[in-house]
Amino acid sequence: MIQSSTESPASLAIAHQGRSLTIATTATGLKTLIPFCIGHSAPLLIPQKLQVEAEQYTATGLQTVTYSGSLRETLPQYWQTYDQLVFALATGAVVRLIAPLLNHKATDPAVVVVDEAGQFAISLCGGHQGGADRLAQQVAQYLGGTPILTGAANHRNLSGIDVVGEPFGWVKGGGDWTGVSSAIAAGQAVQVVQEAGSDLWQQHLPPDHPFQWGWPEVSGAAVLPKPQARVWISPIQRQFSPGADLPKVQWHPRVLWVGLGCERGTDLALMELALSQVCQAHHLAKAAIAGIASLDLKADEVGLVQLCQDHGWPLRCFSAEELQAILVPNPSSVVNQAVGTPSVAEAAAITAASTTNPASLRVQKQVIRHPDYAGAVTLAIAEAEQEYTGRNGHLWLVGTGPGNLDQMTPAAKAAITGADAVVGYRLYMDLIRPLLRPGQIIEAMPITQEQQRAERAIELARWGLSVAVISSGDCGIYAMAGLVLETLQAQGWEGHSPTVEGVPGISALQSAAARVGAPLMHDFCAISLSDLLTPWAVIEQRLRAAAEADFVVALYNPKSQQRTEQIAIAQGIFAQHRPANTPVALVRAAYRPDERIIVTTVQAMLDHPIDMLTTVLIGNRSTQLYAGKVITPRGYRVN
Repeated sequence: MIQSSTESPASLAIAHQGRSLTIATTATGLKTLIPFCIGHSAPLLIPQKLQVEAEQYTATGLQTVTYSGSLRETLPQYWQTYDQLVFALATGAVVRLIAPLLNHKATDPAVVVVDEAGQFAISLCGGHQGGADRLAQQVAQYLGGTPILTGAANHRNLSGIDVVGEPFGWVKGGGDWTGVSSAIAAGQAVQVVQEAGSDLWQQHLPPDHPFQWGWPEVSGAAVLPKPQARVWISPIQRQFSPGADLPKVQWHPRVLWVGLGCERGTDLALMELALSQVCQAHHLAKAAIAGIASLDLKADEVGLVQLCQDHGWPLRCFSAEELQAILVPNPSSVVNQAVGTPSVAEAAAITAASTTNPASLRVQKQVIRHPDYAGAVTLAIAEAEQEYTGRNGHLWLVGTGPGNLDQMTPAAKAAITGADAVVGYRLYMDLIRPLLRPGQIIEAMPITQEQQRAERAIELARWGLSVAVISSGDCGIYAMAGLVLETLQAQGWEGHSPTVEGVPGISALQSAAARVGAPLMHDFCAISLSDLLTPWAVIEQRLRAAAEADFVVALYNPKSQQRTEQIAIAQGIFAQHRPANTPVALVRAAYRPDERIIVTTVQAMLDHPIDMLTTVLIGNRSTQLYAGKVITPRGYRVN
C-alpha cells in the first residue's frame, strides 16, 4: 500500500496539541509564566523594555519575542497565528485588548488569564471549542495555581457537547449547538442517536449524566423523561428545520472511505462533482469522509492528488494484487484486463476501511461523466468500524512520584490533565484522581496487567489520541516506560507515530531517602528482589556484588505474601559485608496517609514488617545514624 498525506506527522502533532503564545508586560508576569513557557515550549511575547530581564532565563530554554509600541497594536498579528493565548495581565485589561478581535467561538483562539502571582488561571474565552478550559488546567498545574472554569457543564463533571468528538477527529455538523448545550447545562434529558464512531466517550460519563441512548422504548411503568434536545452522531447528513420542536446537532465521525478510479487526465472539477452528487444522493456528509483510496497506478494522478490536498484527506493507494483479493459486488473483466484487478473503486474503498466485507459498502460503484469535463470517475464508498482521527498520537510516560500530589512535578500534572486518555494501575489512578478532568478516557487495570496496559496505551496512541501512561515513582525505574518502548519495538515502531515523551517523577528510593535523612550521598544502586522477570540466581549475584563493593543499596519489591525468603537471603548477604549496626531504613508508602518509617540495623531489619510497598535502604560501611537521621558521608568535611 502507498499512502500519502497532506500533513506531516510533526504538523499533525502541532495541530493536535495547539500552538500557544504567552504574553507578559511586567517583570513579575514574565517570571510567573516561565514554568509554563518552558514546559509547554511556548514563546513569550514581551515589550522591548523587558528584553534584558528575559535574557537571564535564556539558558533555561525560554523563547522570547519582543514588540515595540503598544500591545493593543501588536496583538492582532498573533490573534490568528496561535491557537492559544496565555496572558499574565489583569482580566479587565485582557477583555479590552481582545474585544475588537473576537469573531466567533469556533475560530477565535483560546484565551487564558493568569494573575501575576500565578495563583489562578482563568479560562476567559473559548473554553470548550478553543480548548481554554483544558489549557487553564494545564497552566495551573505548571504554576501550582488553581484553574477557574466557569462553563455551565463543568459543575456537572461533563465536557462540552461541542468538543466531545474532538479526540476522535469527528467533524462538527450543523444544528443549534447553543440550545443543546443549554439543555445539558440545565440537566434536561438529551437523546443521543449514535450510528457510527467510538462510544468511549459514553463509557466515561458521570453516573448522573443527562443522556438517553438511541430510541428507548417504554417498559412497564418506567417512562423516561421526554428529551429536550437531540444529538446525532452519524455519517448521514441531516437537515434540521429552523422551527423544530427541540434543538438538534450533529457530529460526523470520519468513517467513510471513498474508493475512486478515473481515466488518466480526468478533471479535478469532475471528481468534485461526482463526489458531491453521490454524497447528496445517498444523504452522506462530506465531513464524514476519512480519505480517498485508489490503485497505486493512480498515486500520481494530478486531479486525485489535488482533490486530497484541497480537502486535507489522506490518499491510500493499493497494488492490484491487494485489490484483486477483495470480493466486490460489481467486478469488471474490462478493468481486470486493463489494470490487473477486477475492481478499483469498490475494492479500494473496502480495503481502506480495514475490512474485507462487501457489506461495508455504503455506495456501490458509480461511473460519472459530464460533457463539460474531461475524463470519467468511478466512485464507491465504504464505511469503517473505527473512525479516522487525522492526528498523530502521543504517548506521555509519566512518573507520579510517591503518591502525594504535592510531590508530583508540574510537567507530570500537566501531561495527565492534558491527555485525551490516562492508562494505569487502579491504585495509582485513585491517587491522581483530582488531576483528571471531564471527558477524559480513564482506563484503570489490575496490577498484574502491565502488558495489557502497554498494549492498550499504544493502541489508543496509534489511533491518534494523546495518552498518559502513569506509574508511581519514576516511569523509567521498575515501571511502565521500558515495557511500553519494548512493545513499540516489537511492533516495528518507526520512532514518530506515535511520538513518545518521558515525564520524570520522584523515584521511590529518592522519596524514602528524603524521609530519613541523606543515606544516598555516596555511590548507591537499586536492586529489585522480585524474581518474576529476573532469575533469582542473577539477583543474588547482584546483591553479593553490591554488598562487596560497599554500595548503599535500595531494595525494591522486597517481600510479598508468596515471596518471603528473598529478603532473608539479602539480609544474610549484607550481614556478611557490613557491621551489624549498619543503619537500615524501612520506608513504606512514603508521603501517603498510611506512611510508616522504621530506622533499624542490618542485624535487626527482619524483626520489622516489610512488604511490597516498602523500600529498604541499606547503608554502606560509612553510613551513620545521628539525631534520628541516616547519613552517608560524601567526604566534603575534612577531619
